[in-house]
Amino acid sequence: MMRRLLSLISFPRLLFLFTQSLTTSTWTCWVYALSGTRHANQTVFGAKEIQTKVTLMLMISPRMASGMQEKQYTPSLLNFFIYNPTFGPREGEEEKKILFYHPSDVEKNEKIRNVGLCEAIVQFTRTFCPTKPAKSLHTQKNRQFFFEPEDNFWIVMVVRNPMIEKPNKDGKPPTVEYQEEEILDTVYGAVVRECYSMYKLFNGTFGRAMEAGGVELLIQKLEKFFYRYLQTLHLQSCDLLDVFGGISFFPLDKMTYLKIQSFVNRVEESLSLIKYTAFLYNDQLIWSGLEQDDMRILYKYLTTSLFPRHSEPELAGRDSPLRPEVAGNLLHYGRFLTGPTNLKDPEAKFRFPKIFVSTEDGYEELHLIVYKAMSAAACFMISASVELTRDFCEQLDGLVGPQLTLLASDICEQFTVNRRISGPEKEPQFKFIYFNHMNLAEKSTIHMRKTASVCLTSVHPDLMKILGDINCDFARVDEDEEIIVKAMTDYWVVGKKSDQRELYVILNQKNANLIEVNEEVKRLCATQFNNIFFLD
Repeated sequence: MMRRLLSLISFPRLLFLFTQSLTTSTWTCWVYALSGTRHANQTVFGAKEIQTKVTLMLMISPRMASGMQEKQYTPSLLNFFIYNPTFGPREGEEEKKILFYHPSDVEKNEKIRNVGLCEAIVQFTRTFCPTKPAKSLHTQKNRQFFFEPEDNFWIVMVVRNPMIEKPNKDGKPPTVEYQEEEILDTVYGAVVRECYSMYKLFNGTFGRAMEAGGVELLIQKLEKFFYRYLQTLHLQSCDLLDVFGGISFFPLDKMTYLKIQSFVNRVEESLSLIKYTAFLYNDQLIWSGLEQDDMRILYKYLTTSLFPRHSEPELAGRDSPLRPEVAGNLLHYGRFLTGPTNLKDPEAKFRFPKIFVSTEDGYEELHLIVYKAMSAAACFMISASVELTRDFCEQLDGLVGPQLTLLASDICEQFTVNRRISGPEKEPQFKFIYFNHMNLAEKSTIHMRKTASVCLTSVHPDLMKILGDINCDFARVDEDEEIIVKAMTDYWVVGKKSDQRELYVILNQKNANLIEVNEEVKRLCATQFNNIFFLD
């Protein structure tokens, strides 16, 4: 990237070098240590060769800068298609390559043209790097993302770049300004990969469909799944959490955790058909018997699709009148979120969704039973070869319902006590995102709510863009690193990468300097992550 030198300022032991990008409105301040002995592992502000990097980004909203009459358009899905270049190798058979195309009402020749262009781009880039084909194509109006999940099967997503419509005088058509740099490849590339992972969770691989029924069956499965799934994509809400695809874990004391583990063991022993179990509370994971990658995508489905569709208010604790006990037997609040809605209905259907999880030999097909009581949910997975009957569901309801209701009440009481001990929550001066690559644990105080339709954040989208930029910088290097950014809105943004862990902090302290910001981040690590080691 071309830059020009703006100024050079020297302080005792430090050199500040200011540069400006010639292609973007980005200023960068490079801080060098001029003298002094460098000891092993001793750094200034956490970096190595260059001690720290402070990027000053223009954060003025175009709408605010140029008047309220301007119209802003967020990223939107233009096309989404799946093709296999080996299915139509001869001239005149190009349409056979197309397995799925959205929107479906696009004229046939346009579909063939768009697929052919993507195929040509992929083949052209292979000449430079055969092992790493193209991942994205940047144009003024849109961004194309390419993903090859299986040999010769390509998924392409075309996203319209965000844009601003500026009105002109004298009745002339408005001027359209595309903001192509506002879209991050890492974020939307992760969205494409997640589309395939979600399909694979419920349908297995593309190759499995081909083996079972050929191209026709694969096309049917793709149409059925993606017709509904693409309607749930809200690209304007995608951000750093989509890159991580992590799992939020619920914090518990040892005794309550042992109660949950004992509950899982008792249920699996009593109902021997159950192969895997997962336990969640308040949309956060506590226990899982699945592999990490399988649990990651199942967790995404549960928290953004299934649970929001069956949301209910949090019920009270054990002493609440909402939890009566009749003749010593607990009247539980358990119910099936998948399968029968009412066990007493004589016409109830006992069909459960099927999922595919990875095994040493390939994939295993399972029934997915999701059972919920209050804010606690248990997921039971049973081999798809087993036929689930009314008797089994009644047995599961009678066994799990009372115990799960008691557990949910115990967890709720413990959570309430802990909050009472910690005192009333104060609005912190910082917000953060934490992710651990080893166990996929993520924690965010920036995201207020995730639903099936939107992911609400408590900070400006421009600050989320900075977080994504920092993450891109971290992805380019394997070493531990720290980046500090000062936005024109007077926010400080800090990114720390240390031993497979990443921490991103947004500070609202406009009068703070670098040293004070660094100390504030250290205090945050000491209070929120006291049992996690971060390199200074």
